[in-house]
Amino acid sequence: MTTLSPARADEILDALRRGTVPESALEAFAVGLDRYRETLHAELQQCTTGRGRFKAVRGEYGTGKTFFARWFQGLARSESFATSEVQISETETPLHRLETVYRRLTEHLTSAESQRGALRSTIDGWFYALEEEVVGRQGDCSEQALLDGTEALMRERLRTIERRAPAFGACLRGYRTATAEGNEELATGLIAWMSGQPNVAAAIKRAAGIKGEIDHFGALGFLQGLLLILRDNGFAGLVLVLDEVETLQRVRGDVREKSLNALRQFMDEIDAGRFPGLYLMITGTPAFFDGPQGVQRLPPLAQRLHVEFGRNARFDNPRAAQIRLQAFDFDRLVEVGQNVRRVFAARCADPERLLRTADDTLLGDLAATVTGKLGGKVGVAPRIFLKKLVAEVLDRIDQFPDFDPRRDYDLSIAATELTRDEQRVLSPNDIELDL
Repeated sequence: MTTLSPARADEILDALRRGTVPESALEAFAVGLDRYRETLHAELQQCTTGRGRFKAVRGEYGTGKTFFARWFQGLARSESFATSEVQISETETPLHRLETVYRRLTEHLTSAESQRGALRSTIDGWFYALEEEVVGRQGDCSEQALLDGTEALMRERLRTIERRAPAFGACLRGYRTATAEGNEELATGLIAWMSGQPNVAAAIKRAAGIKGEIDHFGALGFLQGLLLILRDNGFAGLVLVLDEVETLQRVRGDVREKSLNALRQFMDEIDAGRFPGLYLMITGTPAFFDGPQGVQRLPPLAQRLHVEFGRNARFDNPRAAQIRLQAFDFDRLVEVGQNVRRVFAARCADPERLLRTADDTLLGDLAATVTGKLGGKVGVAPRIFLKKLVAEVLDRIDQFPDFDPRRDYDLSIAATELTRDEQRVLSPNDIELDL
């Protein structure tokens, strides 16, 4: 089992108490994902050689698509990739507007050293690497000579990027000058503009010789520039996850068509080698991939994503463009509970008592009770099961020496605890709730 720092263990447990998927360290309690590890590792290695990769992940609600994507991001960060996860949304992050996707990408940019919002530190690290290269070429030089040498080297590196997105280099040069002059307001404003943030003051853009905002096509050029900076900074590449792409099924018809075409364009550009080092992963439900309101509406996209799945999932090909996740069964539900219990035991006052009181029999009984209250649908149970296990059982065992869950705890599930997706999967007759 993965060894966790106390801070990382607390982060996991806090997320489970809230009923959400932890952002990182999912290796500590992941179950059933080892079959994908070797293939994903090989595909990440291909990205380190300058290739781009694409993978679609399908699964019904409860199969753990978000969990899988975050587990994969953790695997990628351990191999020196930067990562970013973008939740596709009808209003906040529509896929047909790639400028909004790019903005969320930069907001959620993460590395092994930096949690979220790592764009500025990445750019600062890039300039430092350029300065080191200039000093290595020229030896000790004046501050002005260092600035001039760095700008010349930057122009050399960005030549191909600026053909497509000239504002990318202009913004970086303006930022470099602002930081050298100690103009923090200008430097911060230019980073905001480069991040795709709207409503940056006109005076800030004027100072760098840029105008307007990053648009749909400009976003692709800026993503190319970001990949170059990441590679120069020692990163192996970038993993970008577009989560919950199935929301496209709920948008207006013309918007859906534009979004599907944007995804096809993105995939084609990855195949054409325009995004070296990028690994793009999308997640969605089977209805999105196979239904009339999803991928099938755009035949060229459907052709690229089509995989013929056999009856026996054991023989699914993890190298295929699309992979399917299997719903939790009861044994996997108990196993993930055991892994979470180990994480908790490492942080509690009396681990021996905790392991004795919350033994495997209790975990099995709790899993059976949660599943029973959800109409026997194990695939819907993991989130609620882990939330109840941590917040209502393990926390109480840790805090109250005389608490016995078999005697002092009655599990109930309130209607307000269920997410919209869980309610969508369950019919009213399935659920035994406290209303």
